[in-house]
Amino acid sequence: MQKVPVQCRHVRLSFGSTEVLKDVNLDVAPGEFFALLGPSGSGKSTLLRLIAGFNQHQHGEVLIDGADVTGKAPWERNVGMVFQSYALWPHMTVWDNVAFGLVERRVPKTELRARVGAALELVGLSAYAQRRPSQLSGGQQQRVALARTIVIEPQVLLLDEPLSNLDKTLRVQMRQELLAMQRRLGLTTIFVTHDQEEAMTTADRMAVLDKGVVQQVGAPAALYDYPANAFVAGFVGTMNLLPARVRSRSGETLSLEIPGVGALDFPGNVDAPTQGELLVSFRPRSLRVEAAESAGDERYIWMPGAIEASEFLGECTRYRIRVGDHSLAVDHPHHAGLSRFPVGTMVSLGLERSQVRLLPN
Repeated sequence: MQKVPVQCRHVRLSFGSTEVLKDVNLDVAPGEFFALLGPSGSGKSTLLRLIAGFNQHQHGEVLIDGADVTGKAPWERNVGMVFQSYALWPHMTVWDNVAFGLVERRVPKTELRARVGAALELVGLSAYAQRRPSQLSGGQQQRVALARTIVIEPQVLLLDEPLSNLDKTLRVQMRQELLAMQRRLGLTTIFVTHDQEEAMTTADRMAVLDKGVVQQVGAPAALYDYPANAFVAGFVGTMNLLPARVRSRSGETLSLEIPGVGALDFPGNVDAPTQGELLVSFRPRSLRVEAAESAGDERYIWMPGAIEASEFLGECTRYRIRVGDHSLAVDHPHHAGLSRFPVGTMVSLGLERSQVRLLPN
């Protein structure tokens, strides 16, 4: 299959007086697995359906392989879409469901049989060709929906939360299979999800949307480690955010006043605000918990705290630790024989300097 790019240029879409997509600009590279990530109501599914042709924007352009498809009907865009509900015909066999698009296109029977057989083999369902959807598991139904989409040889594959109806174990298995299949085909794929883990484990790059605005685009690790703003920081993984005000700057060090904590010195990232109010952001794994009298490592900014609550998560214990007026999430690595700090214990909390990012407030 030919690898093609997909671009959105200054796309705006409104339903009545409600602006759902606001000046959206995206570039999806040929053969890329690209995720649209955001909460409910962020506009991610609306954008996907717009690329498919089911929604029409009022301003801007949508380009597939360099050609503007604005105004073209879905069947004229040569895209394939897998819906959250799978939308399989219950009265048809697996074979007939997969063949449906080719029948509608009047593909010759010999070619039809070859393409349907190849699609079912690709998704591992050759032995289930004569079953009906009701005789399949959720994961098998999802594979049928994928085969039905792939068999028409679309230029672009669009996936609208196709794994959300599966249990956690099957969801992990299916996303691995989906990614492996996409790599084999080299098919440009755009995947909508509200699940951070799904996006980070499958996507080459992803765009985070909120209220119709693209907040940040980049590789999963880049968005996780270097969020552009407080929304991305809080949505991609768990993030602690402390409000602060700049007191002074000396070289690359910022002296910040944190309400309820006091004055602390932080290393400033390149794009950190140099005056006024900002947010000190850091992940729970960036904090080290020690007995109150054990602090001292200069790689860390040390703060006194008290254990408020704890949850055992297997690989770590997640503590809620009260520091001044703030309650922080802290992930403390677990190993056999390690006892947990009781609620109420006074501790020293070390924040690793290199893991701090200062964001605009």
